[in-house]
Amino acid sequence: MAQEASSQVGVFRKFKPHILMVLAQMGYTFLYFITEASFNHGMNPHVYITYRHIVSGVVMLPFAYFLERKERPKLTVALFLELFVLSLLGVGLTLNMYFASLRYTSPTFLASMVNTIASVTFVIAVALRLEALNLRNPRGLAKVLGTLVSLAGVMTMTLYKGPTVRNLWSPLIHIEGKSSIHENWLKGSILTVCSCITWSIWYIMQAITLKRYPAQLSLTTWMSFIGAAQSAVFTVCIEYKRAAWTVGFNIDLWSILYAGVVCSGLIIFIQLWCTEEKGPVFVTMFNPVSTILVAILAYFVLGERLYIGSILGAAIVIVGLYLLLWGKEGDEVYIIKSEDSPSYQTYEEEKDDRIRTITSVKKDALHGEP
Repeated sequence: MAQEASSQVGVFRKFKPHILMVLAQMGYTFLYFITEASFNHGMNPHVYITYRHIVSGVVMLPFAYFLERKERPKLTVALFLELFVLSLLGVGLTLNMYFASLRYTSPTFLASMVNTIASVTFVIAVALRLEALNLRNPRGLAKVLGTLVSLAGVMTMTLYKGPTVRNLWSPLIHIEGKSSIHENWLKGSILTVCSCITWSIWYIMQAITLKRYPAQLSLTTWMSFIGAAQSAVFTVCIEYKRAAWTVGFNIDLWSILYAGVVCSGLIIFIQLWCTEEKGPVFVTMFNPVSTILVAILAYFVLGERLYIGSILGAAIVIVGLYLLLWGKEGDEVYIIKSEDSPSYQTYEEEKDDRIRTITSVKKDALHGEP
């Protein structure tokens, strides 16, 4: 009996990152719809981003302060500047463009485009020489082919709308509001593509910053507060009317609380932990889960219009994504720079070295088990 229980615990620990990432994608799925409802109600996307991260920072602060007091590195000026840039990439630029594009496209389109992040991350990593590429190896060819296929899927979704898929029945749930805002498809597509590029850079920088600042709760808190300040400065410049900043006891408040606590707080912490354990590409490979769930809910429950171009493009992107991931299996190369000389190690080799040099007690404290 004890041996069976021990075996189950071992299986759970092995698949813990996988389970957490699936739950994270389920959390993101609900976010698309509650956010769309809030925007249709009149909520300004940039005000929403600002309030969302203030909530996230306030909620995560006590956990970060008390649970990581011993593990949190000293904050230097150079490290703060790095956190500032990381927050700008992850919040100030990415999320403001991403959620602004929701006003012109649809949740299904946004969820589909997120699948391109793995491919864009790969292209940027190769350009920065952070990624090994051997075209004589089948896996190397798969990485290039997967990237090209994913980008072809993006172009399909962006430039080809196609006919509308007929709904099988009337929507079970109606989202009230100004639904006519989903008209400027090209403008929304450009905003989404730009947000995916900055999002990809954020993933790469995130993995680098975690080596210098291995305190996920504290990093999440810093990004929330700094990102909220950046978003506030930008939003005040374009939206200074007091009415835009006023939030009532309605869907706007619930969307801010949900996004702040669950998405910008808990889910970002989960992603940081999984990045520390498995690497950034592992985190991006679960994006299709959200795409499928969003498409199912949008079409069958909300009665949202689906276009042939979006369906075809999403399918192409997912095929390309998994070609890329197959090519990267066992071939995730990171640059680890020591003070003496730079060296190259795979993620698993780096992890093994870290396990050999850190006691098990300190490792648990370092990773901050979620």
